[in-house]
Amino acid sequence: MIEKYDAFIFDLDGTIYKGDNLICNADVTINKLKELKKEVIFVSNKTTGSISDYFNFLKNKGMNIAEGEIINSTIVIKNHLLNNYPQKKFFAIGEQSFINELSKAGIEYSDNPDLIDIVIITLDRELNYTKLETAAKALEKGAKFFAANIDNTCPVEDGEVLDAGSTISALEKRTHKKLEKHFGKPSKFMIDEIKSRLNVNKDKILLIGDRLETDILTGNLIGVDTALVATGVTNYPNGNADIHPTYYLDSVYDLINKR
Repeated sequence: MIEKYDAFIFDLDGTIYKGDNLICNADVTINKLKELKKEVIFVSNKTTGSISDYFNFLKNKGMNIAEGEIINSTIVIKNHLLNNYPQKKFFAIGEQSFINELSKAGIEYSDNPDLIDIVIITLDRELNYTKLETAAKALEKGAKFFAANIDNTCPVEDGEVLDAGSTISALEKRTHKKLEKHFGKPSKFMIDEIKSRLNVNKDKILLIGDRLETDILTGNLIGVDTALVATGVTNYPNGNADIHPTYYLDSVYDLINKR
């Protein structure tokens, strides 16, 4: 299979690792692709760490990768805010690492609903009622409603946990406001970022992930072949009339272990 492609786009959570553990032989797979001089990039909707955090994690797991080969939705939303809302204040339902990344870039944080210009939703494992009500009050006062990602759940070692999509639904019901933009897969913003990283013909690119509605749909929208792995939130085969992977794989190791 890998002979057909010159570039590979990998999801992270549920595809390369779960929690703190690598998917079996994910490191072997990535290192083999690098040895064959294939282009490899990693694209994650997760915002609970910086690019350096993800790079160090993967490097320490034995992967021969570069920091510039990793994209997450924090980078995409940060660039959008800097380019389009440079003087605006944000409030985030998100973890401190996400807030710190935006603040370090010069984007001002506020938790005062009267001062908040933009509410951003992402994964927050310390979500509480106070955060929800701060966001709701800001939205009712006219703040913009953005999300770093729209995943309903995030895969972990023993199953799944609530992710941004669940929080978005709660706020939409509470405020009767609709989400305006999101910046993870499969958004236009993330797709544009992915395209900017690869200088390869579409028919030579394969995207690999564990979610139909984010990973595989992103590949379909870009116009590249896709592979759905059964190591994350998806246990294939599962039905979806509109989203179709090119391949079904048990894990990323099948890329180099099956003909």
